[in-house]
Amino acid sequence: MEKKAKIFDKYTQMSVQAKSAIWFTMCSILQKGIAFITVPIFTRLMTDEQYGTYSLYLSWLQILTIITSLYLYYGVFNNAMVKFEDDRNRYISSMQGLTMTITATVFGIYLVFQKMWVQLLGLTPTLIILMFIEMLVTPSISFWAGRQRFEYKYQRLVAVTLGKSIANPLLGLIAVYFANDKVTARIASIVIVEVAFCSIIIVKQFADGRCFFVKKYWKYALGLAIPLLPHYLSSMILNQGDRIMIDKLAGRSEVAFYSVAYSIGMLVQIFTNAISNSFTPWVYQKIKKNDYAEIAKIINALLMLVGVIVFSLMLCGPELVWLFGSEEYASATFVIPPVAASVFFIFLYNILALPQFYFEKTQFLLFSSITAALVNVGLNYIFIRIFGYVAAGYTTLVCYVLYSIGHWIVSKRVMSTFIPGKILFNSRMILAISVLVITAGILCNFLFDYWYIRYGILFGGAVLAIIKKDDVIKLLRSVKEK
Repeated sequence: MEKKAKIFDKYTQMSVQAKSAIWFTMCSILQKGIAFITVPIFTRLMTDEQYGTYSLYLSWLQILTIITSLYLYYGVFNNAMVKFEDDRNRYISSMQGLTMTITATVFGIYLVFQKMWVQLLGLTPTLIILMFIEMLVTPSISFWAGRQRFEYKYQRLVAVTLGKSIANPLLGLIAVYFANDKVTARIASIVIVEVAFCSIIIVKQFADGRCFFVKKYWKYALGLAIPLLPHYLSSMILNQGDRIMIDKLAGRSEVAFYSVAYSIGMLVQIFTNAISNSFTPWVYQKIKKNDYAEIAKIINALLMLVGVIVFSLMLCGPELVWLFGSEEYASATFVIPPVAASVFFIFLYNILALPQFYFEKTQFLLFSSITAALVNVGLNYIFIRIFGYVAAGYTTLVCYVLYSIGHWIVSKRVMSTFIPGKILFNSRMILAISVLVITAGILCNFLFDYWYIRYGILFGGAVLAIIKKDDVIKLLRSVKEK
């Protein structure tokens, strides 16, 4: 009881910024967790082809949302909250008007070329209309959530996020269970929940701002957002394009297999994102203080830690696929190693890009994201036709490896310009760990049939982790020191 009281006292003494960070992180993890634990239920209620159509819908939704919203609720939004601090209500109200106008315009284009859209997207007109409804309303809640985060008003945001996270799968499960058209039922349930939550926020934000169009704000937002559009689109195509190309080149069922395996492989990102959120400000402060002694050492240790976690996930591949899919999804096991290894390289290139962000030399980001997306599309077109949908996992891995190499080269040049002679990365160690992760991924493919070897490795790793737990805790704590 005394220990709990001390923890509570520490919490009450925290700044509102610290409390907000804790709650936003917990909320994000819970949101993803709730969505993820329902996957095994949906994959068993729906056929693999139906689940593939649902996954395809989500992929197109994420890509088209970039066009209809221009991601005006991301980086541009935070700048505006500072620049127009005394007129936030009108800015947000006008941004709602802008995203609704863009969405309506794109919908008009859809109506004119409906046949072409249906063929391109591979979705029924009903699903496409549901998609446009979702794209019309969801920016409002993103603007609202962005403002809550900016102003550290975490209570309402946590309540709304958790409410949506629970209502979405709950209504979806009921709808899918009783409906004959399970795909439409699942997607309609999502749209109903989004409309129910977003409508209230739309009305409130229009009532607070009392405007739909403000020339100054539209011009400001479009001027900053449009140049970033190729970067956002390229990044999303790299993340979601695999499913679209699998649908065109392999089949709808294969989209379902790949989607489940991809979701499993990306599980590690919950952990790596948490590390990045603490590590980035730590590195920035170290550079600011001209203290480079520990950076390379900490990076090596973090990469080793992430590599071990990624390898552990790979070893559990067959069991995770059975749990989140079913026996029909067994072939998807072979997608997990390259996708999990991709998470390692996503974490790596974010670390390698830190000098570019710190010294504000981010011109390479646009070139690299477009190049990676084009390479991914090209490799998918060649290798999915030859080796099937599993090839998409390896093309993704190749692109993230190239992405990392590109960021390493550019960051080396940035460092030689701004901090000559200083070492942030141990290139040889990073190369060695990277090769080990790729080798481990290849090795796992030959171990999936030998559960006793896999579990033997996991048991040995668990024993070593227990022995070294103090070192791991010390490492994680060190990147949180200010």
